[in-house]
Amino acid sequence: MRRQLLTGLTMFAMMTVLVGVIYPLAVTGVAQLAFGHQANGSIIESDGRPVASSLIGQRFEGPGWFHPRPSAAGDGYDASASGASNLGPTSAELGDLVDERVKAYRAENGLGDRAQVPVDAVTASGSGLDPHISEANARAQASRVAVDRGLDADVVAGLIDDATQHRPLGVLGDDGVNVVELNLAVEQAEAVNGGGS
Repeated sequence: MRRQLLTGLTMFAMMTVLVGVIYPLAVTGVAQLAFGHQANGSIIESDGRPVASSLIGQRFEGPGWFHPRPSAAGDGYDASASGASNLGPTSAELGDLVDERVKAYRAENGLGDRAQVPVDAVTASGSGLDPHISEANARAQASRVAVDRGLDADVVAGLIDDATQHRPLGVLGDDGVNVVELNLAVEQAEAVNGGGS
């Protein structure tokens, strides 16, 4: 019995060191060497200081900003309450909410009553923290942002082009625009061009 106990404790100590120390250090080392930016949170800097992560959406309000998709995470973009609304496609409550959002989106962006509204503009993502919107959503908001920021429409269109992330391998998912990065680019373009918000 003593021999079995000693063998068990030895195995426990060895596995603790292997799985609890060596393996995590090895994975962390590889991540830092091969994917340092991503392993450190994909932090976006502005003027040398960290301002956001490109992986987590943020709430942007007001006419001078590109708006992210709606968020069901807490009070909106609350990382401690990440999650979806859990309202299904047959939910009357979701239907009413989407109708309300469609009207507000059209009014805010100066679109006609029959204008197509991108689905991501009126529905939340599964996590509630998605930093991306569709290219169509960004282009529908471009005129409003350009006018409010005092920027030429072509400048804003170019910023959207630069911020568009194309489908991985050309076939997976859809093209998307990172709203956090796009809004930082808009802010920098406004400063360069002397526009006013």
